[in-house]
Amino acid sequence: MGKHVIIGTGGVGTATATALAASGHEVVVASRSGRQVNVEGVTSQQVDATDPQAIARLAQGADALYNCVNPEYHRWAQDWPPMASALLLAAEITGAGLVTMSNLYGYGPVDHPMTTADPLAASYTNGAIRAEMWREALAAHEAGRVRATEARASDFFGPGVVDQSACLGRLLPRLLNGKKVSVLGNPDQLHTWTYVPDAGATLAALGTSEDAWGTAWHVPSGPPLTQRELLQEAARVAGVAPARVGSIPQVAFAAVALLQPKLRPLKDTSYQFTRPFIMESDATTRAFDIKATDLDTALEATIEAARAA
Repeated sequence: MGKHVIIGTGGVGTATATALAASGHEVVVASRSGRQVNVEGVTSQQVDATDPQAIARLAQGADALYNCVNPEYHRWAQDWPPMASALLLAAEITGAGLVTMSNLYGYGPVDHPMTTADPLAASYTNGAIRAEMWREALAAHEAGRVRATEARASDFFGPGVVDQSACLGRLLPRLLNGKKVSVLGNPDQLHTWTYVPDAGATLAALGTSEDAWGTAWHVPSGPPLTQRELLQEAARVAGVAPARVGSIPQVAFAAVALLQPKLRPLKDTSYQFTRPFIMESDATTRAFDIKATDLDTALEATIEAARAA
């Protein structure tokens, strides 16, 4: 069993810690606040994610270092470069493998189910930032300075996901109360959804396998569903009234975004909800024998957590 250090204590960081601890590894999670995670046997620490030396001290002797940080969308241009550089340098200093949680933004709009063979061609700010993070990590890997890998996921759902841009994270409380819900974009476009514990299991597999390094991997995710279908399934599993799903008018969203800077970057990613947004993940399943959690099981856990909160 090895030592694993996770930077970030949100849903993905906690899920990764859970998966690693369940396999008997020594796990340390760290964040700016030093928040404790509710995972037996996991140690919590405080760290500045822009300080490579502080991260390196935590990761001394570690097998892998996990980047599970998630700055607010409207702060990516300011916050991601120093954090990504610090984590990459800390991995180089310590020899720990660097495992990064990423997303599909780097591909930009595509007309087919995405695979890791697709070019990282995004031109908008947040997509270009994620693409450049992987290019820098891969260049360091190919130069022999670090071992690096990356997991990419679609929109998250699951226990602890409260992101206001996420479909279930934003709408589940209203759905459980029998109220009408409104989604971004077209409610009837197919979309891949990633269950957070599946992301944690994938990161844990990447950080403990010599076959993962130097490659990006898609998190195993279930068959694509429209936003309407996902919400209808959630209502069914929850045993509440059938979902009544509408869409937020584009003009109304634009007006709200002017007043709320956190929402402005969503204009760049609106294509993800106005056209099919589908991810293939079979390669990860074949390589690491990880399968997406059954939808009913995933929704039951998500709803239980929402009701408990």
